[in-house]
Amino acid sequence: MEHSENKYPYKRIQNKYFKTSEVPDIYGNKTETLIPWSKDNIKTDHGNKILGNIEKLDGFVIIPDHLDYKKRVENFYNLYHPLPIEIYPKQVQDLLIFRNKIKSSLAFLKHIFGEQLELGLDYLKILLLRPVQKLPILSLVSTERSTGKSTFLKWLQILFGMNATYVKGDAFASQFNADWSGKLLVLIDEAFLDNKQLAERLKFLSTTDRDKLEKKGIDRREVDFFAKFILCSNNETSFVQIDPEEIRFWVRKIKSIETEDINILNKLKSEATYFLRYLKEIPYSTEAKTRMWFTPAQIRTKALEKLIFKNNNPIENKMAELIFEYFQSTESSQIQVVPKDIVQMLKQMFNWRSVTRNQVRKVLKERWMLEPQKNGLTYDQTSLSYDGEFYSNSTVGRFYTIDKKFIEKFVELLN
Repeated sequence: MEHSENKYPYKRIQNKYFKTSEVPDIYGNKTETLIPWSKDNIKTDHGNKILGNIEKLDGFVIIPDHLDYKKRVENFYNLYHPLPIEIYPKQVQDLLIFRNKIKSSLAFLKHIFGEQLELGLDYLKILLLRPVQKLPILSLVSTERSTGKSTFLKWLQILFGMNATYVKGDAFASQFNADWSGKLLVLIDEAFLDNKQLAERLKFLSTTDRDKLEKKGIDRREVDFFAKFILCSNNETSFVQIDPEEIRFWVRKIKSIETEDINILNKLKSEATYFLRYLKEIPYSTEAKTRMWFTPAQIRTKALEKLIFKNNNPIENKMAELIFEYFQSTESSQIQVVPKDIVQMLKQMFNWRSVTRNQVRKVLKERWMLEPQKNGLTYDQTSLSYDGEFYSNSTVGRFYTIDKKFIEKFVELLN
């Protein structure tokens, strides 16, 4: 039960005094915030007798709840914040009619999530109704400009207020995490986690229920952890180091907005109360199948496949580029090669000196599932001239045959 009868804007939590203050933000919202306040200043302003009337609490907790929020939980002060915008209080009888009140919000979501719009709505609905539910690491990427990625992050701050915070990617390398531990959303704009250790830390945090809270001058303590991570990056293929089996990332490539609306944030803000109600009312299109709600198949995208391919197959990557270039330069529909041929051409085209026949053979057999001829046969050996032209000589070897159509699927990932 809330204790609103205290008429003084002060609290003593454990052995420290605080003043509660309504802090405004740039969106016109105000959020109750605790500001450390000295006991002497309180006595100077109000006299000694006030100390006996100040609310006294045992400590802090972080209990996220957007529908039945409590600032005081038993005898503890809740550091989680209420939603900055009230959910439209009236019942919604007809969702189709109600959608007219949130046209800008739905159009913007359609731009961000595209063919996965229903999954995007589920994602936001889970944030609203199930704030402790684990969710995949949503990653919005594009080399193009004016895509709306940053606007999406700002919109989330409008919806969830101080429960969403911006951090830099290198924050995961710091031992101090008090500024974002206990938040619903950790937003990382211009993300570039090229350090394997940073990526592993992020992946650990996306699935753990507990973490060590560290703050300067204060002993470490274990706390509940429920933050969801959203990354935005202009680097589509190397903003994070990712393994081929990775299932925690939901990567979406965002296209440019054809006609930019400079008032989009104001429109989204004006619809926020209705949009939150809409999220509350609409049914889920999915149900929890994994610890991160969505299955790997549901959130697998071409952008994720491209990221995995670029991260983990540098030799395969270059082999595909090389062979596709061959098909572009000739009218052939097949190429016959032995590993030595590819090694020589890779060295010439990309100036690679460390690639070996075994590495090439491994891609051909284990990645492309090709088998060489059982016996040495005559084939047209392809080579590169010094001026970069392909030419052929007849020779003998246990060659592999690679079809043009087979290699084209890799080019889709390269572009």
